[in-house]
Amino acid sequence: MAAEKITAILDEIKTLTILEMKELVSALEEEFGVSAAPVAVAGAAAPAAAAAGGEEKSEYDVVMTSFGEKKLDVIKAVREITGLGLKDAKDLVEGVPSKIKEGVSKADGDEIVKKLAEAGASAELK
Repeated sequence: MAAEKITAILDEIKTLTILEMKELVSALEEEFGVSAAPVAVAGAAAPAAAAAGGEEKSEYDVVMTSFGEKKLDVIKAVREITGLGLKDAKDLVEGVPSKIKEGVSKADGDEIVKKLAEAGASAELK
């Protein structure tokens, strides 16, 4: 019976959008006092490995820190960059700081930051 419950929950989760999954994870973290530790550990290990090897980072995340005064223009830019629908893009913009793109090259990341800046947002590469 427990396996059926778990399967039903997984099937329901598969229908969620990425933003809905993010909200679910946040709600679970808050409700049960847990965190997504494996993600944090992997994120912390990557910079340490890069520093030890002396290599330059090859993949970056574009993080929007502020949407400025032209929220509508920023939402349009986020939709263009990510391919999200209007509601998902709006939620992403209003949820700053938020990752707009993950695992992009430095050149692509700089281009995305530039597009967001032109729309009135503040963003950075991490």
